[in-house]
Amino acid sequence: MIGDTFGWLTDAAHWRSTNFDTGIWDQLLAHIGFCAIALVVAVAIGLPLGLWIGHSGKATWLVTVVNAVRALPTVGVLVLLVVVIAPNFYGRTNAGYLIPTEIVLVLLAVPPILSNAYAGVQNVPPAVRDAAFGMGMTGRQVLARVELPNALPLIFSGFRSATLQVIATATIASYVTLGGLGRFIYDGLAQQDYPQMISGGLLVAALALTTDLLLALVQRYTVSRGLTGRLPRAGRVRTEGADSRSAVLTEELASEGAR
Repeated sequence: MIGDTFGWLTDAAHWRSTNFDTGIWDQLLAHIGFCAIALVVAVAIGLPLGLWIGHSGKATWLVTVVNAVRALPTVGVLVLLVVVIAPNFYGRTNAGYLIPTEIVLVLLAVPPILSNAYAGVQNVPPAVRDAAFGMGMTGRQVLARVELPNALPLIFSGFRSATLQVIATATIASYVTLGGLGRFIYDGLAQQDYPQMISGGLLVAALALTTDLLLALVQRYTVSRGLTGRLPRAGRVRTEGADSRSAVLTEELASEGAR
């Protein structure tokens, strides 16, 4: 089976398009397109809403409601939406299948993005927030210059989680006659072509791992080193030295007070 799967993946005919079918490259681009649309919409909805809830402390019940959406059965919701929406586009375009698919993927991606944005702002130390207000910053300035930079690690974590879930779940697009890497999984299952089915799963996994690696690199060079602990060696030495001198000075002041 391993040899058959390797042979299927390395067969050049499976990578290029023909008059009867599309190859791996075409399905890969289609899969990425489905995921990109869903993630852009999810970020546009979840990130501002999560930041606002975390900053203002209002409507925190929305976080619980949004997280409850994760319990919805993905395929069931997709079929229901297709039944309702697809007849309105019958015979004219694939929008009747694309729109339900994107709605399902957005519903899947919004909860981790919104929840982590909310949690990231909530975890900012109150002293830091109070100091920013004490310097004369407005609420929007505190959110943009203090809370958002400090919340970036959790925001990135939520976005990466949402991305992996969307990439894995976007295979359902093929369930409603659309393309994507799920095409190989469903076609392989229908034809009992197990090397094709396994290859489709491996391609989805490879796309997810590659995307997560790229996002990890972006996070590494975007998030402040002070939040990640990745300070240069010289900076760590200076910080440790400053901490030790501060400790000595505190002990001296305490001993003088005791006298």
